[in-house]
Amino acid sequence: MNYTRMVIEREAPEEYGYERIRYNLSESSITDQKLSDIGLSLPDLTLFYGEHRGDKALRDLIAAQDAGIAPDDVLVTAGAAGALFIISTSLLSASDHLVVIRPNYATNIETPRAIGCAISFVDLAFEEGFAIDVERIKAAMRPNTRLISVTCPHNPTGTMMSRADLDALVALAEASGCHLLVDETYRDLSYDKRLPVAASLSKKAISVSSLSKAFGIPGIRIGWLITRDAALQEKFLAAKEQIGICGSVIDEGIALGMLDRRDAFLAKLLPEMAKRRDIVQAWIDREPLVDWVRPEGGVVGFPRLDVESGFDLDRFYIRLLEDHGTYVGPGHWFEMEKRFFRVGFGWPTEAQLRGGLNAISAALRQ
Repeated sequence: MNYTRMVIEREAPEEYGYERIRYNLSESSITDQKLSDIGLSLPDLTLFYGEHRGDKALRDLIAAQDAGIAPDDVLVTAGAAGALFIISTSLLSASDHLVVIRPNYATNIETPRAIGCAISFVDLAFEEGFAIDVERIKAAMRPNTRLISVTCPHNPTGTMMSRADLDALVALAEASGCHLLVDETYRDLSYDKRLPVAASLSKKAISVSSLSKAFGIPGIRIGWLITRDAALQEKFLAAKEQIGICGSVIDEGIALGMLDRRDAFLAKLLPEMAKRRDIVQAWIDREPLVDWVRPEGGVVGFPRLDVESGFDLDRFYIRLLEDHGTYVGPGHWFEMEKRFFRVGFGWPTEAQLRGGLNAISAALRQ
């Protein structure tokens, strides 16, 4: 494995220092929750080795979110990042090939790079609404393609594929004898429609999710992968056991409490996040130098700066941070042009969101 630090992590706000940022619009989750915020307290847990697959009651709750999924189809992992690492290192080698959409969550690209496999990127275009083109994915396939990697709702754009496209990708994986990975971390934050868990549709599909983004508890490091292929699940379990044997019983206890409150939590959260999305939309409607593809899920969007070719983008980001205390995720975090940036509208308060958006306008004209 040839590890290098991901740009998005080297430049993360926790690396820069939260105290230096007034308006943090770079986060990709909702506001971080305290135990008291969600009405949880820690039980008097025995701190033993937990179930290697993850707490059975927790897996029951995860499996119950969609038809066709059983608890034994679920493997609890150290966040979605842990699930993605297990999948990549279990399925890919230096002699294999991956097809991955771009832009994407960095781990979906950087772990396969560390493995040294061949990668074909299918780039999403702003002009096409960042829509997935299944025919382009099909054209990128090779005889040694082991994995197709997509996200839905998409990070960083917030766009969603149609059910027809999801079905077409499942059929493509089945016909090609490879696997389809769908990173579904934002699935619970779908505004108008919610696709089924991809793993429920085929043994060739693998779903990944977590409690970090939609539930605001990234500090407990709970994610999961789902596959209905029992032999593949056993391989994933072997990888987890060799990495860390099992998860933290404390983390899994908190996760169980959160998922037990899932419906009530999301019923309150989704209208507020839709309101935040509308705040960004209203700002973009009156800001001629910025446009975006309106997100259909998640709490991030990927606006584009409509500026002249000579506009100094590096200086813009420096001034935005140093003069206006505002942090966003510049396009190079996602191997995109710097005139794109990820804006997170779920983590800051409403006042901070409005202040940060106004700061972007001010920095553009500075």
